[in-house]
Amino acid sequence: MGNPPTRRGRLKIFLGYAAGVGKTFRMLEEGHELVRQGADVVIGYFEPHGRQDTIDKAGGLETVPRRRIAYRGHSFEEMDTAAILARHPEICLVDELAHTNVPGSERQKRWEDVMGLLEAGIDVLTTLNIQHLESLNDHVFQVTGIRVRETLPDWIVTQADEVVMVDVTVEALLNRLRRGAVYDQEKAQKALKNFFKESTLAGLRELALRQTAYQVELHHEVGEAGSAPDWQVTGDGTVPQSELAGSREKILIHVTPDPASAMLIRRGRRLADYLRTECFAVYVCPYGDLSSLPLSEREAVERHLNFARNLHIEAVVVHGNKPAEALVEFSRQRGITRLLLTRDHDGRWQKLFRGSLVFKVVKLASHLRITVVSGTGKLPSKPR
Repeated sequence: MGNPPTRRGRLKIFLGYAAGVGKTFRMLEEGHELVRQGADVVIGYFEPHGRQDTIDKAGGLETVPRRRIAYRGHSFEEMDTAAILARHPEICLVDELAHTNVPGSERQKRWEDVMGLLEAGIDVLTTLNIQHLESLNDHVFQVTGIRVRETLPDWIVTQADEVVMVDVTVEALLNRLRRGAVYDQEKAQKALKNFFKESTLAGLRELALRQTAYQVELHHEVGEAGSAPDWQVTGDGTVPQSELAGSREKILIHVTPDPASAMLIRRGRRLADYLRTECFAVYVCPYGDLSSLPLSEREAVERHLNFARNLHIEAVVVHGNKPAEALVEFSRQRGITRLLLTRDHDGRWQKLFRGSLVFKVVKLASHLRITVVSGTGKLPSKPR
């Protein structure tokens, strides 16, 4: 007889809106409490950023030594996932969930390492900032003017067993920064002129509060069904409720080689999460298959379709020389109610479709709710 199946570990995320709000401190604090209760706890990865109170809080907790990896003549330290699996504690503390591992690591992203720990039956406590959620990437760009490159799919947070928002007011966070509790004085002065502007922090905090308010509402509606994480709220903001249309809604995202497709996919994923419904990403191929496309177009389309799959969106290639008819036919077959399109500004495509793809779709299926997003490239997609 084989070994009994391993219980999947539980995932708890400490969520914040910026560095310095206290996520890592809270994670370590809970680690100590679990040790006092008799649990077997280790630190898998801990990044103190020179904060003495956080360093002190890590004292007394067992730490699994990091793995050293050589890359381009330098030595880097990463979480040693294999060593943690060999040690097999009950609970592992892992800082900075959205971190990208140095090339040469077994996995590209730290969240992938965490998935491995969970599959082995190890509970994980981890930290994350709101700006690293993939579906919020464009919103964060609008708020901060900075394109966040390290992101993780929203489904990781949605499938977590518990999420705690660690919140402080913007004023309190700025005071911490000025007195050197977040970064050293030189780095703090640079931060105050960039990411830590008061308006930027206020916008990020609002995003975090809105996300938390929605998730709390979702959790209460799901109740004991077990398909939503338990969210705890420490924020003091008042957030308007989202429109929730129910399970009859279905969303279709029209994928093109246009870089704006990445933005459209993120928007579709977020809308589907809010409506708690299915989402499809569809590319209409005018040839036999993608391999017949010009190289640059094929690479762009494949990148966007893979991006959609990574966000747990069903990616589909349909064939046809008339995109509007193909999209409407797919919509009818799958019961689509909302269609997201980009307005293509490429002259060749404009000529091919006579600049009227939206018009043709509306004419063929006026029952669809259509959202058109400009493909001007103001919000460029991230290199994948």
